Amino acid sequence: MSALLVVAVGVPLIGAVLVWAWQHKAFAHWIGVAAAALGLAAAAVLPLGRADGTRMLDSGRFTSGWWHEFDAAWAPSLHLDFSLAVDGVSWPLILLTALLGLLCCVHNAAVIERGKTAPQPREATATATATATATATAEHHTSAPLQVPAATVETGGPFPAADQARGVPAASGRLHPGRFDPGTARPSPTLTSLLLAVQAASTLVFLSDNLILFFIAFEAVLLPMWAIIHRYGDPAARRHAAAKFALFTVAGSLLMATGLFVAVADAGTADLGAIITAGGVSDDVSLLVFTLLATGFAVKAPLWPLHSWLPDAHTAAPTVGSVLLAGVLLKLGTYGLIRVAGGLAPDGAADAAPVLAVLAALGIIVAGLVCLGLPEIKRLIAYSSVGHMGFVVLAFAAGTEAGVRAALFGNLAHGLVTPLLFFLAGALKSRTHTGRLAELGGLRLAAPMLAGLFGFAALASLGLPGLAGFWGEAFTVYAAAERGGAWLALAAVAAFGAFLAAAYLLRMLKRVSHGPVAPAIAGIGDASAAEIAVWSPLVAGTLLLGLMPGPLLALFAEGLL
Repeated sequence: MSALLVVAVGVPLIGAVLVWAWQHKAFAHWIGVAAAALGLAAAAVLPLGRADGTRMLDSGRFTSGWWHEFDAAWAPSLHLDFSLAVDGVSWPLILLTALLGLLCCVHNAAVIERGKTAPQPREATATATATATATATAEHHTSAPLQVPAATVETGGPFPAADQARGVPAASGRLHPGRFDPGTARPSPTLTSLLLAVQAASTLVFLSDNLILFFIAFEAVLLPMWAIIHRYGDPAARRHAAAKFALFTVAGSLLMATGLFVAVADAGTADLGAIITAGGVSDDVSLLVFTLLATGFAVKAPLWPLHSWLPDAHTAAPTVGSVLLAGVLLKLGTYGLIRVAGGLAPDGAADAAPVLAVLAALGIIVAGLVCLGLPEIKRLIAYSSVGHMGFVVLAFAAGTEAGVRAALFGNLAHGLVTPLLFFLAGALKSRTHTGRLAELGGLRLAAPMLAGLFGFAALASLGLPGLAGFWGEAFTVYAAAERGGAWLALAAVAAFGAFLAAAYLLRMLKRVSHGPVAPAIAGIGDASAAEIAVWSPLVAGTLLLGLMPGPLLALFAEGLL
């Protein structure tokens, strides 16, 4: 089973290379889908034949209790080995990463397949014909290297990458207002390749048992994610958002790298499991290591006030980019905070817990208040993530067993619910060409299935009992209250933040689904079979975790923390 650890990382990476190499082939997207599916299959079977996750005493020292391990020497003089391991803490995140990677690849491929057979509105055909004629005339006055293919409904126009990302509005005048035409969305196979690269690098982060390898994998996620935003995002905002994303994450990574190097120098090894089982770094550097690591991971989580890159990135990114940002990249930050920072420096974590808890509580309130006034749907969902991650950090800071489990559960629940919201928001924006709440309304009349799914996802996000979002937030409040004293005030703040979440999400539903049918909504199509197929696993996962939280909580008990 240890070889499957390599397969879970290697197959998406090989798939990314093949899709890029064969990007001009009609089947390129489906190579990506197959690679992502194989990666998901490898991740899904990792619990089979697992060890019990307990720590064993061997020759006077504790050994880590991983389910499976794979170790190969790479550069021992640099403390760098290709060491992979999995347990009950990392496996759910590996599975989530593989699932979202597959859904994004299917989503990307399905746009092309639907575009081949989509009926073309008469107005769009006339506009395309006129544009093609104008382009043909202009070609006589254009130098050959600068020529581009004429715009057509079938191709979605010339090949500016931003126009080909799912969820980015089509060029003005190409479509009948308010009508959704999948033929205008033609994602590049390069986007599928980048999605697989993000999946492979993120999986490697969650599997790394070597701190140097962990840092390399953590940084490897940055480049493809930056490219997704910069090349395929909203043309009006993508450059600024991509630059801000890069600057914030690189700055956080420098602090994280410093903390990791201090930890390795102090422990004399880069073996994550060995350092955790030994009780972490020495007391002299524990607070320093935790501060450096926590600050670096807080940027990626993100924790207020280091969050300002996230709303811009989400708003500008294509739909699949927003899905991976919410469901995978934010999890890198929280996973690093809980396992790496907390595991390497438990004493430092205990000392810094009050500061971390106050920042988390402030983030919950600030995000909720901001969301109450936001006019754009993707930006609202993005800011809601700041609040949800505030719950995760607050639960971790509580430092109790209930708190750590609440943090891990809330982290995974957010990875199911918020990507579903972004998929739905992307579908709505691709149909209406607007995300402004003031221009929407009446969705339940025009597209009842889409409106119903919006309602389901919003209720899950606000923490309705019986859905995945409830358990993490409820037990965060419990864990904070369990500490007593000043922590009771933080528990009250978190509870008020949950109230704010209900207020802004119900406001969003009212603006989008209720009232008369807005002009932008009139005549749009309801959810298609392909879209339902992509969204259904997230709906099922949200219901499963909400109704049966016990098995996941039991898995966390097998984790190395």
